[in-house]
Amino acid sequence: MIDYIRENLSYYPLYYNLLFKNKKEITPEHVDFGSDKEQYFLYFEPAKPVSDKIVVWIHGGGWNAGNPKQFNYVGQAMAKAGYRFVSLGYRLSTKYKYPAQIEDVCKGYNAAMKFLQDKGIDTSKVIVSGPSAGAHLSSILCYSNMVQALYKVDVSNVIGYVGFGGPYSFRKDSTRTMKALVSMLFPKGYDRLGGEPWSLMSESNIPMLLIHSRHDGIVVFGCAEDFAEKAKTVGNKCEIYEVEDKRNTHSWYTAGIFFLNRDENKTLDRFLRFIEET
Repeated sequence: MIDYIRENLSYYPLYYNLLFKNKKEITPEHVDFGSDKEQYFLYFEPAKPVSDKIVVWIHGGGWNAGNPKQFNYVGQAMAKAGYRFVSLGYRLSTKYKYPAQIEDVCKGYNAAMKFLQDKGIDTSKVIVSGPSAGAHLSSILCYSNMVQALYKVDVSNVIGYVGFGGPYSFRKDSTRTMKALVSMLFPKGYDRLGGEPWSLMSESNIPMLLIHSRHDGIVVFGCAEDFAEKAKTVGNKCEIYEVEDKRNTHSWYTAGIFFLNRDENKTLDRFLRFIEET
């Protein structure tokens, strides 16, 4: 209950940062990959690239909110850090039910890789990442052979995965908020195991970093533990990083950290170190 209250109180400072501290110094390229308004991605080209690695980010928002433009500040922060960055959108619930979201993520990923290759950019080293609902979708993209085959997406160029606060398993002890969001995501009668990362995980050589807080008021820490245990069972390399920062609510460590710098936030530093070391 305390974590839920802290979660609600964390939204105002985030909103304040969005309004007054979101400086748009880099103009991203907008690329549509479908006819729906949410089927697009933004590409951020850094002024001075520090690496040949590309970060693909799939936004959160409970599957029913958010888009790459809303999370422009994440792309700004990553491009300023010197990384080529793709922020990928998808159709939202409740208008569009699952699997529309993962279909778009796979289609958008393919479109983004072609877009970069047409620019002459090396796409052999990709880090896929996402927070919350985006962690759910991005983990399926990376670790479900069934989904990869179904939507004809090749992730052999993915060298690492980072998920922030992801609902990787639909646990019985999930919060009321998460249970409601999951109910809105799936159509009536749909076998939810067909959209659960834990159930869909296949053997993979993509190392994963699961960033999670025990004080998350939306997604329980057990989701990360479940996914890590499944990874161990199938032979996938996995690390759980437990958020130590005081700003450890779901909203702050999955999104708000990009308003900070790595010197003042251990979670952001761990994310960037994973990219650097992978």
